[in-house]
Parts: sequence; C-alpha cells; structure tokens
Amino acid sequence: MSKPAFTRAEPDARRLSLIEAAARVLARDGASGASVRVITIEAGVSPGLVAHHFGGVDALIAATYAHVGERVSAALDAAVAAAGTDPRARLNAYVAASFAPPIADRALLATWTAFWGLVIAQPEIAALHDAQYARYRTGLEQLLAACGIVPAARQRAAIAITALVDGLWLELCLSPAVLDAETAGAIAEEQIAALLR
Repeated sequence: MSKPAFTRAEPDARRLSLIEAAARVLARDGASGASVRVITIEAGVSPGLVAHHFGGVDALIAATYAHVGERVSAALDAAVAAAGTDPRARLNAYVAASFAPPIADRALLATWTAFWGLVIAQPEIAALHDAQYARYRTGLEQLLAACGIVPAARQRAAIAITALVDGLWLELCLSPAVLDAETAGAIAEEQIAALLR
C-alpha cells in the first residue's frame, strides 16, 4: 500500500506542522528555497493549507520567525528560573543559555540567517526582529536592574551584552572546534563582570 501524499490533522497541529517544516526548510535551503511547494512537501500536507492557515508563504515565514523566537525566549526563561534567586547567577544563566542547546544549534543558526536576510526585504519580518530584540534587551535590563545597575546605564549595558552574546553564539555555531560552550560562557561572564564594576 502506498503512502498518501499528505495527511490530515487538527488545525492547530497542521499549523504547527507547517511552521516547523518552514523552519527546517529555511535552515536547509535558505529564504530563497522556502516556497509553498517545498514547505508543504516537508510537512507532508496539501499546499492549500498554507493559504488556509496563513494566507500565503510570507505570513507563514513571519509566523515561523515568531515561533522560533518564542522557543528561544522559553529556553532563556527556563535557564533563569533554574538559577535560583541570586541576581548575578540569574544574569549569568540568561547569557550562558545562549551557548547551550536548544539555542546553540547550527540548524537554528541557519534558520536565523535566513530570517536576518529577510529583515531588509520584508517589513513584517523587520518588525518581528525589532520586537524580539526589544524583548531580549528588556529581559536583560530587568536582570541588570536586579544586579544594581542604575537606570541610565541599563540600556547601554543590555545592548553591549546582546552584541557580546550574539558574537560568541555566532562563532560557537560556526566553529565549535575553535570555541566551545564552556569557553564562550566564561568569556561572557568575564566581560559582564567587568561591565558591572
């Protein structure tokens, strides 16, 4: 008996299936390869479901960006929650989480790279990017406030830490033989300690 070309599922499950398939396609093929046809083949669903659930591939890509951002935020929040109540430990856990799975992942890097390429071309993706990075910086600013950083210095410190983490994360994902998670975390912790003095 041959396998059907696509499968039926509940609407939320189909929607999530398309989002996850879009993330895999973006990681594998980049933004230029993320067509309705390729994504629906990856998801094992009918092409009409993209229009039904999202209205088109651009909205599906935007929903995928939001979904991936939520997964990253959830991992960061879980790391902070597990760190206890010490403000510095919570800040260090927030930063170190970027150097561990599921965030330190080459497939996630490939997906983010595709998204970043779309920031310039698609206003909806640019708005999502700005919102996600604002949320990330706000989280850092709250952690910095708990560490005693005065309001006037928090935004600059959060931007500096974001740039530090992004650079280390990028190098860790691109060259894991050169930079490992432990070293990335130690570098970040040293720089943050200097920033907090």
